[in-house]
Amino acid sequence: MIEARHLRVLRAVARGGSFSAAARALGCTQPAVSQQMKALEAAAGTPLLVRGPREMRLTQAGEALVRHADGILAGLAAAEEEVAAIAGLRAGRVRLASFPSGTPTLVPGAVAEMRERHPGTEVSLVEAEPPASVDLLRAGDCDITLAFRYPDLPTPAEESWDDLVVRPLLADRLVGVVPRGHALAGGGAPVDLAALAGERWIAGCPRCRGHLVEMCERVGFTPRIDFATDDYPAVTGLVAAGLGVAVLPRLALESVRSRGVAVVELRPAVHREVVALTLPDLAQVPAVDMMLARLTRAALGRA
Repeated sequence: MIEARHLRVLRAVARGGSFSAAARALGCTQPAVSQQMKALEAAAGTPLLVRGPREMRLTQAGEALVRHADGILAGLAAAEEEVAAIAGLRAGRVRLASFPSGTPTLVPGAVAEMRERHPGTEVSLVEAEPPASVDLLRAGDCDITLAFRYPDLPTPAEESWDDLVVRPLLADRLVGVVPRGHALAGGGAPVDLAALAGERWIAGCPRCRGHLVEMCERVGFTPRIDFATDDYPAVTGLVAAGLGVAVLPRLALESVRSRGVAVVELRPAVHREVVALTLPDLAQVPAVDMMLARLTRAALGRA
């Protein structure tokens, strides 16, 4: 195998015309140069130098190798500089995937702080709900995924995160959303979920909809779901119009205008676990590790 250090020695010999001149140029000893050249000729499988009484000259194979050496060494130096820039957070990229209510609440502050401290690092964003967002991570289409799960529900085997690095961010409490003129609005005290048994419901994404049904059935009723949408402004708009009630995470309410609705605490209290996920190898990349730290800081501000 031809190594870069061998090419550097060959180029120095070609420029200086001797082992001693190459040794002076490289700051090493003449025997070291001789040893490197023997190793290079063994790797090449052919002589590279013709040793004369006064000077050395290149063979045809040696000339070909020197001709390519400058480009190879220049490319390697550029690669080393780029890697050093990424390792030192002077360059690099982080590709985020986030669920919709995490995008306007957790992502902006984290990305702004990342850009301020490390302006050479590029950050991109796509939106996706879990488990699709986790699939993006495993497929290599993003570096960090913001996801959530409900601790009170069993996790299907196909949705396990055991192969991922899991960074807990916050416990996002679920609250009831009712029209402002609703009989249960404005009381201040927590409301039993069972008290909403006779209502029409507006549900969210498939995972959230499944969790809603499970919650209600635990307290003795099956919700009548008239509308289903994962657009949170649409949910609050439908509630404000008196078309039903809903259960939303607090993060979702922070990202929408809640005019015309009232928020009630639910009993028993339920929350979803919000996390940042990445692959074990990606967790060692400086830019990814730094973005995980920034997301953690953004979540702490909401604890």
